[in-house]
Parts: sequence; C-alpha cells; structure tokens
Amino acid sequence: MKKVILATILFLAVSINMQAQLVKLGIKGGINYANQSGTDITVNSINYNSTDAITSYHIGLVAELKLTDGLAIQPELLYSTQGATYKNAITEFKNELGYISIPVLAKISLNKSISLDLGPQASFLLSEKNEFDYKNSKTFEFAAAGGLTLKVTKSLFIQGRYVLGLTEASKDAQIKNSVLQVSAGILF
Repeated sequence: MKKVILATILFLAVSINMQAQLVKLGIKGGINYANQSGTDITVNSINYNSTDAITSYHIGLVAELKLTDGLAIQPELLYSTQGATYKNAITEFKNELGYISIPVLAKISLNKSISLDLGPQASFLLSEKNEFDYKNSKTFEFAAAGGLTLKVTKSLFIQGRYVLGLTEASKDAQIKNSVLQVSAGILF
C-alpha cells in the first residue's frame, strides 16, 4: 500500500512539473504607434484630408501554451490605446480610443530564440477620449496581427507586432485602425 501511495505522489509531482513546462503565464507592456486610415473621414460634416499617427501604450497579461517543440499558442488580454490626429486646412483634433484587446497568436519557432507570431485579434472599446463631443466609434473591432518575438532569456522577451484592423472603427466614417507595437515582457 505504501508503494502505491508513493508511486501516486511521484506520478502527480512529475505531471504537475510537466504541466508547468507546457503553460507559462506572464505580463507585458509597451508602446503603440497607432493611426487610422480610410477613404471617407468626415466628422460633424467636416472632411479631414489627413491623419497623423499617435504614440500610446499597451499593457496586459500573456500566456504561452506549448503544443510541440516548434509551435505554441499565445493568448493575451491587453489594454491598448489607439487612434489618430485628424487634420484639415482649418482644424485639428486628436481621437484616442481605449480597447480591451484579445489576440490569439500561433507562435512558430524559427530558431531557439526567434518566433513568428500570427493570428486574429478581437478588441472591445472601453473609452473614447477626443477633443470634440461626438461619440461615433464602434464598440467592437476585429483585426489581424503578425510579428516577431525575441527570447532574451528563458523568461524575458521582446516583441514587435503590426495589427491591421479588418472592420470599421467608426459608425460614420470608413476608417480602420492600424497599430505598430513594440513590447517587452516576462513569463513565469
């Protein structure tokens, strides 16, 4: 009986250790270089002929689920600010949108320290900070994300990613978000 109990405890300890190696949790944060582009940018009957990118930030939680030696799934839960500065000959205003973003990326290892990250991202609008009183942003956005991850150590990583909005970000204008993200993080 003692051998069975000892064998069971040993088996549980080994399987818990194996599970810990398959799933890693962590945190990440970084900067966004965000812009909005489209064919018809009209706000309050005023046409805007150009947009400039804004610099903002993202922060959140990350998980890495190892499937094979060269493939993992990386779901994330991020708070990310996006938007643009709108200009025409007369006026200029900044529109900053705060999203909860949920990217789910396939991580394909290119070598021991670099991986290619590709996948979809769903974002839900939490806040809209702008310099005019006009709530016209859509509350859901779907995007495609792609980038690279560099493992600095077993736990520390640096990522570069481009996120391209596939759905409209506004109810009244045909605009889509695009974001270049650079981030650093740690996996536990």
